[in-house]
Amino acid sequence: MSFNKKISLVTEDGTEIVGKSFGYEGSAAGELVFNTAMTGYPESLTDPSYKGQLLVLTYPLIGNYGVPEHTILDGLAKDFESDNIHISGLIISDYSSKYNHWNASKCLGEWLKEHKIPAIYDVDTRMLTKKLRDGGSVLGKLVFEDQDIDFYDPNKDHLVERVSCKERMVYGNGRLKIMLVDCGVKNNIIRYLLTFDTTVIRVPWDYDFNSEEFDGLFLTNGPGDPTMCSTTINNIKESLKTDVPIFGICLGHQLMGIASGAETYKLKYGHRSHNQPVLEVGTNRAYITSQNHGFAIDDNSIQPDWKPYFVNLNDNSNEGIKHNTKPHFSTQFHPEASGGPTDTEFLFNDFIKLVEAWKEKI
Repeated sequence: MSFNKKISLVTEDGTEIVGKSFGYEGSAAGELVFNTAMTGYPESLTDPSYKGQLLVLTYPLIGNYGVPEHTILDGLAKDFESDNIHISGLIISDYSSKYNHWNASKCLGEWLKEHKIPAIYDVDTRMLTKKLRDGGSVLGKLVFEDQDIDFYDPNKDHLVERVSCKERMVYGNGRLKIMLVDCGVKNNIIRYLLTFDTTVIRVPWDYDFNSEEFDGLFLTNGPGDPTMCSTTINNIKESLKTDVPIFGICLGHQLMGIASGAETYKLKYGHRSHNQPVLEVGTNRAYITSQNHGFAIDDNSIQPDWKPYFVNLNDNSNEGIKHNTKPHFSTQFHPEASGGPTDTEFLFNDFIKLVEAWKEKI
């Protein structure tokens, strides 16, 4: 295989863009989405929330700092958000095969080939992003001349089941026992939790975590339609009857919302960037956040015992909910934000304080 072989991006509405290949020479299909981050492509590509998606990166130059070596630290991939690339394909404007970074071990194209992920460059990503903003997310496929395939809608599949861990795993040996429900967790969430005096128990999405004792419940990010995780939702409903502290992020936020009686809907093109402004409701405090999601909670469906916690300043969509009296809250954005920004990392401190107060009571 070699770089620069002809490859086409074809969308369900009939658009065809011809470019050059720099990844695996095999066709792939999925939902076409875009990300506006300037850095962090190794983290984005390994984020399980991108499962089944063709990712358009709007930053004009990609690959200039290469890809780090896959090393394990404390049971987690040190420089990635999981052990695998989860996107189905990559679309960029200009590709740099000559990288320069102290931590790099290979070029982006080589890494993509190893994981059998096709990629295209020499594409007008600004035009493509404007198309997605106007028309919304569409299905697409990256195809080589002799390898045409059908379109594929990942939202019809149970993506969480594919990316969640398969067995119970334990990290750390701290005083506070955190039950983490893995719906497609980013490694940096676990890293943040381990900076405190915690033991993190990571369990599959459909695990009956209420059968165990723990001091705090953490609901992670993940891909796809939250309504498909009915088993998780039912387990969360049981936990919401208690006063155990609960913190949900991204898909975890949506799952807790549904469990509390709220409803979700699919956004036009989703929020996928490192620069989404949110406002803490009831204050003048605004934060820049990292986000990656295609669904959101409908504010009008939030139940009386709950209230909006954050709101998106671009489109006024819900960015968090909070129980009026119990230590239960969630955010649509990513406070762990790898690679950045870290404006809202204080929410991990808030969660741990609630866990410590709960542990003292019991």
